Amino acid sequence: RSSDLGSSVVTAVFATWSSAMSDAGKLFIGGLSFSTDDASLEAAFSPYGALTNCAVVMDRETGRSRGFGFVTFENPDDAAEAMRAMNGVSVDGREIRVDRAGKPSGGGTGSRGSRGGSGYSRGGGYGGGRDYYGGG
Repeated sequence: RSSDLGSSVVTAVFATWSSAMSDAGKLFIGGLSFSTDDASLEAAFSPYGALTNCAVVMDRETGRSRGFGFVTFENPDDAAEAMRAMNGVSVDGREIRVDRAGKPSGGGTGSRGSRGGSGYSRGGGYGGGRDYYGGG
C-alpha cells in the first residue's frame, strides 16, 4: 500500500514538473484576426525556431476563431526572441499581442500588481470612517 502511495506521489510530481517544463516555451497570442488559422500562425512564428505545438482556439459552438491562440517552441530562448520580435506586429491585418502563456512571470510590474487592494483603500471595510461605529 505504501509503495502505491509513493509511486502516485512520484507520478504527480513528474507530471507537474513536465507540465512546467513544456510550458517554458509556450506563448499566448492575442488579437488574432478571425481569418488566422493554425497554418498562418505557424508560418508567422516558425522563423524564430522549431515549434512543438501551434493552435488557434476555436469556439465549440460556432467553429469560428476566438481571436487568440498558443504557440509552443522547443527552445524557451526561441520563445523569448519570438515574443520580443512579434509583440505588436500585424498578422493577417491585426496587431497581435504576444505574452508568456500561463501564470504571470511575477515581479508585480503588470496590471495585476497595480490593482491590488485598491477597493479597500477608499475608506471602506473594517478600517473605514467613524460613521460605521456610531461616531462615538
